[in-house]
Amino acid sequence: MDNSSGVGVLDKAVLVLNALEAGPASLASLVQTTGLARPTAHRLAVALEHHRLVHRDAQGRFILGPRLAELAVAAGEDRLLAIAQPVLAQLRDLTGESAQLYRRQGDVRVCVAAAERSSGLRDTVPVGSALPMTAGSAAQILLAWEEPDRLHRGLRGAKFEAATLASVRRRGWAQSVGEREQGVGSVSAPIRGTGGRVVAAISVSGPLERLTRSPGRLHAAPVVAAAERISEAMRRTAT
Repeated sequence: MDNSSGVGVLDKAVLVLNALEAGPASLASLVQTTGLARPTAHRLAVALEHHRLVHRDAQGRFILGPRLAELAVAAGEDRLLAIAQPVLAQLRDLTGESAQLYRRQGDVRVCVAAAERSSGLRDTVPVGSALPMTAGSAAQILLAWEEPDRLHRGLRGAKFEAATLASVRRRGWAQSVGEREQGVGSVSAPIRGTGGRVVAAISVSGPLERLTRSPGRLHAAPVVAAAERISEAMRRTAT
């Protein structure tokens, strides 16, 4: 089938974006996947980067850019956000702590939705915040089920170890105590999309004086339940 729109440069730009859907790609990989000439692929990727539709990770590879997430939110077409927002509010009310939804973008995790505790001492993570993949329970979740080579690369400089991620995979949730920020704890669980792939992490976070040094003991059950509700709703709407 001919998928050409008749606007050649646009069709080629879409080829680049479609190629990046599978994950980070070098210029050589883009050329191989798209079939575009190397100068053309480079010119298009750099132009898309200028408009934040494409970004680069720490290794200089091309990845999908933050503008795509912003456009999806604005258009109201992001199923995950539509499903997750009321669940985040319920999780906040149930635990009494701020709740967040994170997605991985290259070497950072981005807060794409949140339900903040309305008063008192709280951990506030504004939507759009880019946080490191080297610390925090959400980072553990987003890394734990990666392919082995990407997992081991992600452990470089991390405040957690491979054994930590093995434990996360075994029990199905993660906790952190002062990893990302001193005095703050968190608990996270995976949200799974088609084929069981981890597409996001749902979290609650707050001061250690409330969460204690074993935040999972307090909040793992409701966080996991919230993640399962969102994952199930994602599966239903995908069919």
